[in-house]
Amino acid sequence: MSAAHDETAHHGHDDHGAAGHGSMRDYVIGFVLSVILTAIPFWLVMGDVIADKSLAAIIIVAFAAVQVVVHMVYFLHMNSKSEGGWTMMALLFTIMVVVICLAGVLWVMFHLATNMMPIHDMSNMGMG
Repeated sequence: MSAAHDETAHHGHDDHGAAGHGSMRDYVIGFVLSVILTAIPFWLVMGDVIADKSLAAIIIVAFAAVQVVVHMVYFLHMNSKSEGGWTMMALLFTIMVVVICLAGVLWVMFHLATNMMPIHDMSNMGMG
């Protein structure tokens, strides 16, 4: 075997292994983004920066969603090319199932709350 052949074969093997692992730079970027995406909502809550609690909750949920994406990209190395695209398909399927479940739960809770008999109507039915 020639030295060029060994070098090419070894280089090809390294490329295959590197596709699933991130570099130190990727991990540092992911860590810094995670710290920032945690510190800002923490500051918003502890400093009582936003008076409207609903708006504050929406902003915190948005930061949480961005942080989930940062973790998937920088720490789990998920992209459309990894594992032949199957990890992305599994992620999309999981998101679809979670959205369907959450929508169903919210729908049931809403209709449960609107269809419950108020307490003052129970006296009219001879129960109180």
